[in-house]
Amino acid sequence: MAFRPLVRVDQVPDTVWVTQTSHAPAPLADRGPAAGRPARRPRVHRAWAVAAVTFVALVGAAAFASLPGLLIDPLHTEFGWSRGMIAFAVSVNLALYGLTSPFAAALMDRFGIRRVVSCALFTIAVGAGLTVFMTQSWQLVLCWGVLVGLGSGSMALAFAATVANRWFVARRGLVTGILTAGGAAGQLVFLPLLSWITEHHGWRPAALTVSFSAIAVVPCVWFLLRDHPADVGLAAYGAAEFTPKPPPVTGAAGRALRVLRDASRTGTFWLLSGAFAICGASTNGLVKTHFVPAEHDHGMPVTTAASLLAVIGVFDIAGTVASGFFTDRLSPRRLLAIYYGLRGLSLVFLPMLLADSIHPPMVLFIVFYGLDWVATVPPTIALCREHFGADSAIVFGWVLAAHQIGAALVAYLGGVARDAFGSYDIVWYTSGAMCAVAALMSLVIRQRPAAAAPVPVAV
Repeated sequence: MAFRPLVRVDQVPDTVWVTQTSHAPAPLADRGPAAGRPARRPRVHRAWAVAAVTFVALVGAAAFASLPGLLIDPLHTEFGWSRGMIAFAVSVNLALYGLTSPFAAALMDRFGIRRVVSCALFTIAVGAGLTVFMTQSWQLVLCWGVLVGLGSGSMALAFAATVANRWFVARRGLVTGILTAGGAAGQLVFLPLLSWITEHHGWRPAALTVSFSAIAVVPCVWFLLRDHPADVGLAAYGAAEFTPKPPPVTGAAGRALRVLRDASRTGTFWLLSGAFAICGASTNGLVKTHFVPAEHDHGMPVTTAASLLAVIGVFDIAGTVASGFFTDRLSPRRLLAIYYGLRGLSLVFLPMLLADSIHPPMVLFIVFYGLDWVATVPPTIALCREHFGADSAIVFGWVLAAHQIGAALVAYLGGVARDAFGSYDIVWYTSGAMCAVAALMSLVIRQRPAAAAPVPVAV
């Protein structure tokens, strides 16, 4: 028995599409609750609910990224560990965050988004919780570096890219920007809270807060997130037709490596990876890890410095969502060149702005830098999608690995520079110059001709 062709009218903002879908029924054993045929289109597409759950998960997971910069001084004081040693644990975390990402994207194709993300959150919770029992520096590397690094890498931005690619055809750039802003929103929520806990109650309650936050998000992910639009009988938002859920892809590790092999044969991959490595070096590796200690060196209280870093998150949300909006309309490579150039300019001036109290020029830097913080993500994902098609989420995972390796190097070298020179000035200046190089690399990327778009039909 075959299904009769089903005609559906999907309305995307500014355009009405008439689409016709027809497909053979799946075997009875393979049918999910709505896997055999598309369901009636709801008033609000389910994709937006999935995006909301993803956003909440990224906010909850952002707690782990808010703590490393707050740990450097307390751990140095309590255990006598050098800042370079503590920064090394942070660098292991950042490196694994990136290196795990492409394999996690492939695992999501094999086992589903819900299972991978739930396991990742549990791993973060275990790693953060075990740090309260550590007495030696290698335990910090194991708990915070390895466990939290692996867990957070499985919830990296490749998670956001996978959700955007599966659930959205229209508004992908905007959705990617919103999901990327989830990390900034988490930073806004957790940085002031964790800095207050660390200052008044010590670093151990702050680490436990990270652990509990990760666990709290697991039920939300497990019960509300869905792996594919076909799971609820829908086409992706803005899609011309219903697409059945593809079968699980086996050999996740092999696939991730094959995608890397193929992508590495193109100059575009290396240009994207090099520029994004500088992006990670100038954000997660430098500012997120060393801004609070640098301000504290100039006499600013830790809570005040952490609040400034949290305010960056406020403007980061606006900047990233705006970047997603612009990515849908403008050249992604030109946007990247602008973002990197402006970031480098701001970092060159930062050493002159550090002081023991908040003053107007520092506020201007916070606003300016915040708007640019992860604005690079939507155009980078768009370029991966443009050049690498169906493998774009995994390719972006490898590009993100470069981002985190850059972050890891600067997180470690920043601590070493502080131990050697007594200040972070040389690191700020070097990062500013590197951002100029990233701007040039972005402009060199060639633009591929856009694929022919479907023609809208009047109804």
